[in-house]
Amino acid sequence: MSSAGVGRVPEVFVEPGRVWGAVPGIREGTAFASRREAYDRGVHLALQAGIVGVALTGAASIVLSGGYEDVDGDDWILYTGHGGRKNRKQVDHQTFNATGNAALVASRVNETPVRVIRGAEAKFGPDEGYRYDGLFLVKDSYYEVGGEGYKMCRFLMIKYGSEVDVSYPDVAIELSPVEKHPVKPAGKKKPARRSAVTKPIVRSLEVSDFVKQVHNHTCQICNVRLVVKDQGYSQGAHIQALGGVQAGPDVPENVLCLCPNCHSLFDMGAILVQPDHALVYNGKNIGKLRLDDRHYVDDKYLTFHREIHS
Repeated sequence: MSSAGVGRVPEVFVEPGRVWGAVPGIREGTAFASRREAYDRGVHLALQAGIVGVALTGAASIVLSGGYEDVDGDDWILYTGHGGRKNRKQVDHQTFNATGNAALVASRVNETPVRVIRGAEAKFGPDEGYRYDGLFLVKDSYYEVGGEGYKMCRFLMIKYGSEVDVSYPDVAIELSPVEKHPVKPAGKKKPARRSAVTKPIVRSLEVSDFVKQVHNHTCQICNVRLVVKDQGYSQGAHIQALGGVQAGPDVPENVLCLCPNCHSLFDMGAILVQPDHALVYNGKNIGKLRLDDRHYVDDKYLTFHREIHS
């Protein structure tokens, strides 16, 4: 996955007793002897909880201290949410409805930065105590089964302003039979990366255009056809995302024709497609995914999307 730490400009947002963004007077690299000291200086306003924040506004700060199955990549973090833990063991599934996890989801949606504090037990943490390591942006959130068999909330976080290229192991991808689309662009099983500061994934325009033309730029979820200067407008939405840990293929079977609103909601997991192609929006049935015989949508990608978001 390739992603640069860009997003909303970090700004200080204050409400009584809490600050979002950089805390005035606290420089990156500031050390704290204890959680109490970090608390007293307003950097992480919790003595035990790893996430401080609320679902409405977002997360103000997190502590990375080795308590969960986190992956520490220095300028990027695969952070595990909270919940389902007892006596330092995972005993139940986590959920994005839990307060701290919901706050991190809000930070992703609103593109607001989160303060990261590392403890001595973190891979890139200090030798002792705790250290403020700057602002990070939440770039992705999804469910993943952890080492003890329970669903865990994962958050991919990238340091603000960094030039990060997060690489993951190759994933074996078995493409759908070609005959499902007698006439279609070949697409790319493993999209290449163009050399650039942010190393963006090189998508196949032919694949997206093929899907949008089949559906005449009409959203497969809400059935709205947007028109801009007499031209249809829609977006090719990858079901199993190309980047990050999802590493999906850039082929028509993995693409939906969506309007921008439905595209964003689908990517965030607010809209899910059930096995019978029924659409569920935040727990409510809203109809069925519109299909077309000329465009085969592989259910395995819909299953993947449903499983990481529900």
